[in-house]
Amino acid sequence: MIDHWCRHVMNSEVNKKVRSLSYKTLDALEVSGSEWRELGFKSYENVSFPDFDICRQTTGKDYDIIIAEQVFEHIEDPASAADNIYKMLRKNGLFLITTPFLIKYHPSPLDLWRWSKDGLRVFLEKQGFETVETFAWGNKDCVIGNLEDWPYYDEKVHSLENEEEYPIVVWGFAYKRK
Repeated sequence: MIDHWCRHVMNSEVNKKVRSLSYKTLDALEVSGSEWRELGFKSYENVSFPDFDICRQTTGKDYDIIIAEQVFEHIEDPASAADNIYKMLRKNGLFLITTPFLIKYHPSPLDLWRWSKDGLRVFLEKQGFETVETFAWGNKDCVIGNLEDWPYYDEKVHSLENEEEYPIVVWGFAYKRK
């Protein structure tokens, strides 16, 4: 997994969460990525934009966990995408989402949305998810450091202090309970 400074804490916390689950018994779908392919889920599938448009499509299968890292800021209709993810989750299934907040504009192909920690929680709850936990991390130096480049984390140079007024990344865990 790429260890950019801006994602170091988030990636660590997300990794801890997934590894705390009985992941070897879970059927997983990763949206527009393949970072989790080798973890050892019971089954693993990934889909990628533009061949698969999460705003307009489902796979027709059900999953225990769906992962969308650094995707939702790029899609045109996040509410429809969240609805489709909800449809594909089994009862008690987990949606893991990561997004940027105070980070430079990066169209790939578009850069459309940002959510604060509270904004992501409200968005997920309005889409029907329950037991929603959201988190944020960042600091002023990291925000400034990411304006020009995407520096890799160096523990000798980069602070991991969390300054709440400078959230550079936001992530959440949301469950489908019904």
